[in-house]
Order: sequence, then C-alpha cells, then structure tokens
Amino acid sequence: MLKVKKAKMTRVGAFSASAFVLLCGTAMAAPKVVSGPAADPNCMVPWSAETQFLQYPKKEGPYRIALANGYIANTWRIQMVQTAKAYAAQPDVAAKLKEFKVVSTGEDVPAQISAINNFIDAGYDAIVVNAQNPTAFGPVIKRAKEAGVVLVAFDNILDTKDAINVNVDQKGLGVIWANWLVKHLPQGGKILEVRGVAGTSVDTDRHTGIHEALDASGKKFTVTEVVGKWDDGVAQKATADAIATNGPFDGITAQGGDTGVVQAMIDAKHPFVPFGGETENGFRKFCAAHAADGLKCASAGTGPAQVAVAIKTAIAALEGQVVPQAVKLPTALVTDPDFKEGEDYYPKESDNFFVGNSFPTCGINFSAQEIMGQTKENQ
Repeated sequence: MLKVKKAKMTRVGAFSASAFVLLCGTAMAAPKVVSGPAADPNCMVPWSAETQFLQYPKKEGPYRIALANGYIANTWRIQMVQTAKAYAAQPDVAAKLKEFKVVSTGEDVPAQISAINNFIDAGYDAIVVNAQNPTAFGPVIKRAKEAGVVLVAFDNILDTKDAINVNVDQKGLGVIWANWLVKHLPQGGKILEVRGVAGTSVDTDRHTGIHEALDASGKKFTVTEVVGKWDDGVAQKATADAIATNGPFDGITAQGGDTGVVQAMIDAKHPFVPFGGETENGFRKFCAAHAADGLKCASAGTGPAQVAVAIKTAIAALEGQVVPQAVKLPTALVTDPDFKEGEDYYPKESDNFFVGNSFPTCGINFSAQEIMGQTKENQ
C-alpha cells in the first residue's frame, strides 16, 4: 500500500512539475507585437500596411528545424524539398542548425497534422509547413504556440495570426493570367482552366483571381475546369481529355504542369492560343519557340525557393529579431515577346525546373546544380 501511495505521489509530482514548466513556457513563448520595420526589411516585406510585426523570445542556437510538407507528387514540390535541403546545407545557415528534418505526408491532412504534432513533441524549435488545408490546423497551431515553437507557413498558408505566413500574392497571379487572356481575346471566348490540388489555399486563391478578372472584363468567357494537380503528366492527360470533349479552346490558363498542357495541345494538333501560366522551364521553352505560331504567353509565379525565405524567417524569429506576421514575396513575371534565352529559360536544363527560383533581396539564389544535387526523400 505504501508503494502504491509513493508511486501515485511520484506521478502527481511529475505531472505538477511538467504542468509548471508548460505554463511557464507558455507565458514566455508568446511573441510580442512590436513596431516595424523587420530586422531585414528588404527581404521580409510586410503583406500590407495593417500587417503586425512580431518579436519572439530569443533562443540560443543552434536550432532544430523541421519542414512538414504535404503533397509531393509534382515537380514544384520536389524542387521545393530539394531547395530546402540545399539552403540548410549552405555553410552560414548550417552553422545555425543543430538538425534539419524533412517529412512529406501526401494529401492526407490528418497525417500532416500528426507530423507537426510529432515535431512539437520532439522539442523542435521551429516548423515550416506547406499546408494541405488553410483552416484545419487550429489545434496544432495552438499546441505550437503553447510549446514556444515558431510555426512558419509558406506557399499554402494557414488561416491564422498565430503563425508566420510567407507567400506570393496567389490571387494576384490568377488576375495576371486572366488579364493576359482578356488582352488577347477582346471578344471573349472559350477558356480551359487547369487547376491545382483541390482544397489548398493556392488553388483556391488562383482560381478566385482568374474568375474575378474574367468577370470584371465584361466579356463573355466560357470556362472549362479540369484538375491538373500542378503536375505535367496529370495536367497533360486532363488537357487531352478536355480538348477531346470540349475543345477547341480560344485560350488556356494553368497553375502548373504547363509543359504537359502545351504538349497535349501539340499531340492533339490543337491550334496554339494565348496562355497564362506558371514558370516551368519547359513551358517557357515552348513559349519562346512557338510565339510566332500563336502561343502568346504570360509566365508568372514564384519559385520553390520561397521555402528558403520561410526557413530564413524562422531562424530570424528564433534569434529574437523583428519579423512581419505575413511576409509578401515578389512575383517572377515574363510576358511575350520578352522571353530571353539564358535568363528567362534555359534550353539545356530540365523542362521540370522552375525558373525565377531566387530572391536576391534575401540573399537567396540557387543554381540548378545546387538544387538538383539534393533528393526529394524524407530525412
């Protein structure tokens, strides 16, 4: 009986100590809202004039940082993971890292949330995440905040002010592509819209931008939507099927997998038409080669190197520097007839390589060789 009582007392004591540590950690972990600008104002540009600036309690490094990625089955995500590894391996960054972990969980939202929970439980200092869903992460966001873990979302961001968001104006990209079609189709027409991964904030925002701009034109546009998952193979098949059933089209816009979309047009002998699309090297090669044949392109997006900006921001927050709660990244944009070989596209590089994968204002600029030397595997 005495042993049982002692055991109970031990457990109660352990619980009380843990609770005390957690409560103290929670009180100390919350970032302060402070005046701007950011410690690195040229890189960490606030999203708007209303964006708050945060200062987290300074932690001593080196740090344990994790990348919790979701979807992995396209070239942008693969290049993103490779870029994250390449950035973490750079000497000045590696000196600040005790450990850098990468996990990709696919389209399973609960699996991604579980991965983030595991990183919190394992005591990681910061987690960067490309979220499968912007609204499903409430409980894990709360846990990260209570544990004093810096949470930075990028690309597909989180619908919260309790995490740092790093992103390009995704809705604005949709507007750019749609306005390009409006410019080249002044009488309206039939549009093929090749969408991304359903449920993600990027797909939703780009889709919204496209349709708002088309509607605002006052012209009659009929839009056929297919799902390409930002992947060349998936987008090529979806485009081929759409051409066969609903074509021909007067214009096309695609969020990714654009090289596959153009290849489907070629295979189906579909006339080249104005195209608003992303920044894949293969797509830009096609745009340069077939501009005279009618493939008039606007190529706009943001390269996978935004993951490096997210990691840089996480480290700055851990170091106690002032950072914006929402960081706005510049858009890489090239339009016909300004595609320059060796600058806007690279004939000798892979079609799947995303061009515009640098942020000079952040000191982030990768060669294709640096990125492609990394793997997409979990580590």
